[in-house]
Amino acid sequence: MDSPYFIDTTLRDGEQSPGVVFSQSEKIRIAALLERAGVPEIEIGVPAMGDAEIQDIRAICALGFNFKTLSWCRATRQDILYASQAGTNGVHLSFPVSSILMKAMGKNTGWVIRQLRELIDFAIPMFDYVTIGAQDASRAETKFLKEFVCAASAFGASRIRLADTVGLLNPISTFELVSSVRSVEKKLPLEIHAHNDLGMATANTLAAYMAGAGCLSTTINGLGERAGNAAMEEVAMALELSARVSSTLRTETFSELSEYVAKVSKRAISQNKPITGSLVLSHESGIHTNCLLKDRNTYQLIPAGKIGKEEQEFLIGKHSGKSTIMHYLTDANLPFTDKDCRLLLNKVKEFADALKRAITKEELLDLYFEVHSNKTTVNC
Repeated sequence: MDSPYFIDTTLRDGEQSPGVVFSQSEKIRIAALLERAGVPEIEIGVPAMGDAEIQDIRAICALGFNFKTLSWCRATRQDILYASQAGTNGVHLSFPVSSILMKAMGKNTGWVIRQLRELIDFAIPMFDYVTIGAQDASRAETKFLKEFVCAASAFGASRIRLADTVGLLNPISTFELVSSVRSVEKKLPLEIHAHNDLGMATANTLAAYMAGAGCLSTTINGLGERAGNAAMEEVAMALELSARVSSTLRTETFSELSEYVAKVSKRAISQNKPITGSLVLSHESGIHTNCLLKDRNTYQLIPAGKIGKEEQEFLIGKHSGKSTIMHYLTDANLPFTDKDCRLLLNKVKEFADALKRAITKEELLDLYFEVHSNKTTVNC
């Protein structure tokens, strides 16, 4: 199986998140960080949105980044003409393939197949490659979806995107869908574009890859419409650590990239967001920290440096154990006995319980000296 090929769509589908707007300079910075991360292709935007969007896309293309660039279009000649002004290497043409979308758009299967041929022929002279999107593939009738994919391949498409437009799929149905398509189209690259409405976008992307979709459409932080898309950093790490599949991405850039996109999108990262959340490498449980002090691998899957973080200090709180107390007192070069630690641990639990949070190192030291001052002598 080929290495996974990532197509980042933070600047297109990510910016389609309600209320998210990137300035041109922010788009360029995101693009630069994506290049640093080793992303091979990015979908920059939708030229049909107007002159400002076209200028933003052109500005990024003009900088000569190492990744391929892609414009997103509806299935119309005019959209393709707008994309030709934007200067991207490739163009993506999105077609409705489910009955619910075709009906809503006033189209039918005959129109889709006719336009597919006509628009691929129209676009090919203008771009290095033309990719085709099966919009709402997860709700399409299987027979027509296969016909659509085979037709796109025959008409000269470079890649087919299977879009789970409303986030309906699960890992099993994703695997079945991709396998079904792959059974009739052996060679054409398949791309999965998963939405996270049911919280399965990352898992579905992995399942699609395992079934033969080697191209993975993702965004940073899972940014995207409604509940978002599959998060690049989660997919890459899940492939590497869970599926034992390495990508070409430089994972040590993930934290900086995630934090910057969160800042400019004004979408804060949840503290427990997989991979890049601020607390995902933090530990409080006494049972865990006792082992972690001996070997980080005991209760931590990802080395901090692997994703551009530093190993985090243990939290001091209600669930801490003596090993954590001993660790911090030793680090502060303070004397203690086993009895001191038991007394101090009880104080820590009471304090954290009252405050409903972990306590700081400074607060721990204050409690230490409080315990110390209540003793006539210190047996340390």
